[in-house]
Amino acid sequence: MGKYFGHATCVLRPRTTQQVSEIVKYCASRRIGIVPQGGNTGMVGGSISLRKEIVLSLGAMSNVRSFDPVSGILVADAGCILQSLSDHIAPHKHIMPLDLGAKGSCQIGGNVSTNAGGLRLLRYGSLHGNVLGIEAVLPDGTILDQLSVLRKDNTGYDMKQLFIGAEGTLGIVTGVSIMAPPAPQASNNLFLALPKFDNVLPLYQQVKGQLGEILSAFEYIDRTAYDMGVKHGLGPILNLDEVGDAECFVLVETSGGNNTHDEEKLNILLESLMSADESLINTGVLSQSPGQFENIWALREGLTECVQKEGKPYKYDVSVPLTDFQKVVDQVRERMISKGLYGDHGITKVMGYGHVGDGNLHLNVIAKNGYRPELEEALEPFIYEVVASHKGSISAEHGIGSMKTDALRYSKSDVSIQWMKKIKQVFDPLNIMNPGKVLP
Repeated sequence: MGKYFGHATCVLRPRTTQQVSEIVKYCASRRIGIVPQGGNTGMVGGSISLRKEIVLSLGAMSNVRSFDPVSGILVADAGCILQSLSDHIAPHKHIMPLDLGAKGSCQIGGNVSTNAGGLRLLRYGSLHGNVLGIEAVLPDGTILDQLSVLRKDNTGYDMKQLFIGAEGTLGIVTGVSIMAPPAPQASNNLFLALPKFDNVLPLYQQVKGQLGEILSAFEYIDRTAYDMGVKHGLGPILNLDEVGDAECFVLVETSGGNNTHDEEKLNILLESLMSADESLINTGVLSQSPGQFENIWALREGLTECVQKEGKPYKYDVSVPLTDFQKVVDQVRERMISKGLYGDHGITKVMGYGHVGDGNLHLNVIAKNGYRPELEEALEPFIYEVVASHKGSISAEHGIGSMKTDALRYSKSDVSIQWMKKIKQVFDPLNIMNPGKVLP
């Protein structure tokens, strides 16, 4: 985004866990701050050296240690790129349980350290459930080896959970053991235009009821985001005349074991939606080929890159109840208009898209002429206050990083923050692990 600039004067690229351990011991003895860095694809300034801490890049640790095609358990170095892991297990008919737009450059250690969500969470759940074990280097250089390949291990505290989402503030994840589910034998998707946002919730209920166990994704795109995608060559997937004045769009994906069975269920769903007396949709299209399947997903996944072409984005990754998705977007737009900051010389677009299945809204506010203090002052903490008023979370999957440390109180109570600080003190009393991140 060009929003954060690091100040590191040194980058270290270890190739083994032992080398990471030696680096950390050296830094601990001299109280040198360390910023662990994976693919550097984060959105909240979590892998940036704020005060000349060294950057410890894990990209050279990229070995797949083992994969068991029977159990589907993968053990890999933290620096393995997500797409490379997908390619490694694909011949064995398995897939990674997470799928991100940044999969070509993000790394599994960073995914675990930020508890990345992505497009498959509705089907496979979060990394808290899929990660079986981790190997980490603690702030004194000790190697914590909990690379379990057991699905059931009920022996006391589950230490690995502390490192999932800790963003490198408690230690450096160097290895991961993760469940890779069987690859679906059939994948299909459906793209729908809805006349109004109020139809999203009843549509989601109907889709869940009719598609049941084969439903793997239910993605939401508002009209502003869709029009932006079409403008930059990502569509149109639907006939523009049939789309009409649709307020929003939904992408539905299924993953099952029998293509004929799945297509039949999708066709029945589409027919029931189109023939209803009061239709929930204006129009829709069911992918008819692998190419069309990819094109439909390209629209959703390409939105992040399109945003960059429109200007400088203020990106807010939040969780709110599905019923409030559009309210949050509208409240932010109205705020900028009331402040006289909406137009060619300020904010030009306020849009939302995201994962309906898990309540994750990606709110994007685009400044045409770059970041400006008066824009940020109008947006923050207003957006966090809006999210809190809807009993939401200020971070759904991108983490806290350095961007949201002062806003943590909008989602965590004073007691929660107090105990987070105590945990940090136990693990990292010298405060050398990614200082200035997560905690205020």
